[in-house]
Amino acid sequence: MTREPDAAREAAVHALEQSFSELMTVFRRFVAEAAERVSPGMLPATFKTLSVVSRFGPMTLSALAERLAADKGFLSRSISELEDLGLVTRTPDPHDRRSRLIAVSELGHGRLAEARAPHESRLHDAMADWSVDDIQHLSVMLHALAVGEVPDRD
Repeated sequence: MTREPDAAREAAVHALEQSFSELMTVFRRFVAEAAERVSPGMLPATFKTLSVVSRFGPMTLSALAERLAADKGFLSRSISELEDLGLVTRTPDPHDRRSRLIAVSELGHGRLAEARAPHESRLHDAMADWSVDDIQHLSVMLHALAVGEVPDRD
């Protein structure tokens, strides 16, 4: 494999960092707006907690803390808030009665869908003229970057 000159690689990585910075700014705004749509005054981190439980299914507080690399105390307060709002439930873990499984309620799934809808339509609109192959390629590339692998060239 031939590497580009160091200056060209450095410039390309710098441009990628700038693009990610722009993307993260947009994403933070989306999360804050979505949290507000789920429940006025909800913190973005609480919305993220709800989203992760929704995406990965019922899980214990320990598993959630590990997945989010977050403090169990903060997460416990977030889960209590979400439970008070009727957005999650906690039930005994059938594999470990000392633990409880956190799951998103029907109301929680509905609120998440409503909160995400404006962002999803923006993403679809932004990529309307992209080919399916380009979208799939971007997905593969982002995954490879996230896990620190070299992407497949296929």
